[in-house]
Amino acid sequence: MNKAPDYVPGHGLLKGRSVLITAAAGKGIGFATARRAVEEGARAVMVSDIHQGRLDQAVADLQALSPDCAVFGQICNVTVEDEVQALVAAAEEALGGTDILVNNAGLGGLKPVVEMQDDEWTRVLDVTLTGTMRMTRAMLPFMTARKGGAIVNNASVLGWRAQKGQAHYAAAKAGVMALTRCSGLEAADHGIRINAVSPSIAMHEFLARSAPEEALKALADREAFGRAAEVWEVANVIIFLASDYASYMVGEVVSVSSQRA
Repeated sequence: MNKAPDYVPGHGLLKGRSVLITAAAGKGIGFATARRAVEEGARAVMVSDIHQGRLDQAVADLQALSPDCAVFGQICNVTVEDEVQALVAAAEEALGGTDILVNNAGLGGLKPVVEMQDDEWTRVLDVTLTGTMRMTRAMLPFMTARKGGAIVNNASVLGWRAQKGQAHYAAAKAGVMALTRCSGLEAADHGIRINAVSPSIAMHEFLARSAPEEALKALADREAFGRAAEVWEVANVIIFLASDYASYMVGEVVSVSSQRA
């Protein structure tokens, strides 16, 4: 089976909820998650990104999906603490309180360890791991005051598996998994659930630009269905973890992949 299934319609999983998603402009997992949130009945969605043009287009596209969901956008670089604090404050005001945070911002690359410079290593960890921590740290006081909320982090199967040229990205994503487990236990004391998804390969334009085509095809061919995931297939699992269907899950990392890949 190497043909993607039909797109799944919404079922009201986030009816009446508000959602904040980082790195959600463009055609990747973040935007797919924002779209699913609108389709699943969210009352308000805020998306952030570092590219104003793409962000404006994302907001317009999301607004066109439903007149019943208010959509907002704000620039944010998750490596800058002041911008993180400003984003969370803006979301709290615009959304009337944030029920769900999706930490999607991440940065990859392809470089063997022997050639890797300190700044290349640090940049990937700063965006992917520390950025996730900054967003979680900024949001938790608000969710704690409301005694509830859900945070979903975007990890990767490379947090478990080895791949040449991906030491910095794999280390960052393994850190996201550990952060999810530890912060999840802390947040559970306040009625907050923190979990993560772990995709293998979900094809979109940013990924296509980040690695050679033949390398991406080889990875997709190893998947059980002989194809990469559609970004919305990953978004479906994010929405599940954000919804009440995952009410007993804390600190879990859910793989969106095949076991043999």
